[in-house]
Amino acid sequence: MRAVLPHLAARPFPALRRGVLETLQVNLGYRCNLQCVHCHVNAGPRRMEMMGRETAEQVIAYLRRAGIRTLDLTGGAPELNPHFRSLVERARALGVRVIDRCNLTVLWEPGQEDLAAFLAANGVEVVASLPCYLEENVDQQRGRGVFEGSVQGLLRLNALGYGRPGSGLILDLVYNPIEPQLPPPQAELEQDYHDELERRFGIVFNRLYTLANMPIQRFGSLLLSTGRFDEYMALLQGAHRDENLDTVMCRSLMSVDWQGHVYDCDFNQMLGLPLTLEGADEEAGGGHGSGRSGRSGRRVHLTELSSAQLEGNVIAVAGHCYGCTAGQGSSCSGALA
Repeated sequence: MRAVLPHLAARPFPALRRGVLETLQVNLGYRCNLQCVHCHVNAGPRRMEMMGRETAEQVIAYLRRAGIRTLDLTGGAPELNPHFRSLVERARALGVRVIDRCNLTVLWEPGQEDLAAFLAANGVEVVASLPCYLEENVDQQRGRGVFEGSVQGLLRLNALGYGRPGSGLILDLVYNPIEPQLPPPQAELEQDYHDELERRFGIVFNRLYTLANMPIQRFGSLLLSTGRFDEYMALLQGAHRDENLDTVMCRSLMSVDWQGHVYDCDFNQMLGLPLTLEGADEEAGGGHGSGRSGRSGRRVHLTELSSAQLEGNVIAVAGHCYGCTAGQGSSCSGALA
């Protein structure tokens, strides 16, 4: 796979600083039952990186210590981690909102037959990948049979109350373009999804999030190998809007990898761009080193943090950040504008 960071580092991006930390996004590992063309994590069935029990305990300890109100669980397929359910239950016991970034087909994996019921019983919000409402497009991007498995997964969630008015069970969908292009306007596409999925399958959901594909990992390597990397970057940069800088997710979110190292966002995690600590306590470290800053490239561990260390800190940026500010903007919660 061709490295994209040198190409991104050469493209300057406006300076950003952190605001108040609201969401802890935790990557439980890169193992997945799918291997999608657009995956910015380069996840797949052969990936062995998985968060262990000790790190999962550190996540819970940080949630309690920092007073974080939202835990966003991702992967890979986060549900395949053996500590996923314990994390969910313990976070919910703290009163923390929990989001599961689900590929839907994992609901049919061996040993996961009760997964949907578990999510419903714990009031977990499901954010489900569905890059199109057409079978051909989804299978082209994610693999043969994935669309059918996704439809069946959505029907199972609907049967438990997900996406239905008054149930309190949130079911949101995520759209990614198939080609290297910007997503269409979110509100219009959301209505199309509602109309098509209900008409054809009786499926209901709450919201649709449109996300731009990031020019990193598997998708970035594909762009380089097909000679379209510069073209896509020009598209992103040309569509940049300064007004999106105030609401990009990295200002209120922190990403944690499967080993407990922290980053400004999931994309920086995949590029190995560590979170910066400015003026950190010299005695911080907890066995993971007492360095004061991520500027040198040293990875900072979750156990080194207090919530007071983050607000106002510089965010690590590079050319891929234009994927979040182009057009209507793009974040884990969909369009920004």
